[in-house]
Amino acid sequence: MAKINLFLIFLGSIGFDLLIGDPSFFIHPVQIIGFYIKKISDHFINHYRENKKILFWSGFILAISTILISFSFGKLIELIYMQSKNNFFSGFLIFFGLSSCLASKGLISSVKEIAKLIESKEINYKNEKAIKEKVQRIVSRDVSSSSIEHLLRSSTESLTENSVDGVFGPLFWIFVGIILIQFSIFLPGPLSLGFSYKAISTLDSMIGYKYDFFRYIGFFSAKIEDNFTFIPSRLVLITLPLVSSKANDYFLIIKKSYLDGKKYDSPNSGISEAIFAYISGIRLGGKSKYNDEIIEKPIINPNGDSCTGKKIDLICQLILRLQLLWIIIFILIFFIISRLI
Repeated sequence: MAKINLFLIFLGSIGFDLLIGDPSFFIHPVQIIGFYIKKISDHFINHYRENKKILFWSGFILAISTILISFSFGKLIELIYMQSKNNFFSGFLIFFGLSSCLASKGLISSVKEIAKLIESKEINYKNEKAIKEKVQRIVSRDVSSSSIEHLLRSSTESLTENSVDGVFGPLFWIFVGIILIQFSIFLPGPLSLGFSYKAISTLDSMIGYKYDFFRYIGFFSAKIEDNFTFIPSRLVLITLPLVSSKANDYFLIIKKSYLDGKKYDSPNSGISEAIFAYISGIRLGGKSKYNDEIIEKPIINPNGDSCTGKKIDLICQLILRLQLLWIIIFILIFFIISRLI
């Protein structure tokens, strides 16, 4: 019964994230993880920025310790819940913990707000500054000198890339935990894997860069994130066309998306951006400013249209539709496995 209830908690947490998002009165796990990462990384960067070897191995220790602490905390709550036969408080922690691993409402709301500001108001210096500040919160590139068109493209690229990191990646690993815990409560469960993936994603977003000292202290974090996001990004690639109006061109779209996406240095972000770009009919990639350096990313869907508010709305709808498809598939798999064991 506890295992069935755990699955229902999982479904409820998805609904809570879609409807409410992250309550402002709770300390988000990412804030705690981020505080730990910043303190440790700042210490080594400030004291050993010229020593590549120390930065390299300190990055390894930071990555492993962050993931292990996150995993252990989640596993402890799972064990308390499973062994106490549906303890309310631990069930409450699992519910909000799983919800905090997902970012559907926050991601979609922030990007749609930016698109609405751009397209519904007359752009003047004050409005443009406010828009740039909002875009800068969701992207790592420097948008201080960006045009309106580039701001829309930056927001769209963030939406398409982070849909995997913030939605489908954690969904996948949480479900893997739901399945594993059916066999033994001592195996990784939904909260322990959900927290672990969130730690991996936070490590990558904070130190997983390829410039200056970050290329050493963030090396392991970036590689771990690449590996743990590899399967979810490919699942998005092969399932997203099924919830679109272009399902008839299924194999052609997947082929084009894969060929364009693999041109990126990241094995995952290019794939996720490409499949959304081809299905929504937009053009992504091109010049962006990172750390005072202009980087030109490969063009995705060169014959696509420019990014617009309507295209962003379509991508948001696609993300929600795909979530629903994944949930239906998860429910079917869960009940099949439950009957077999």
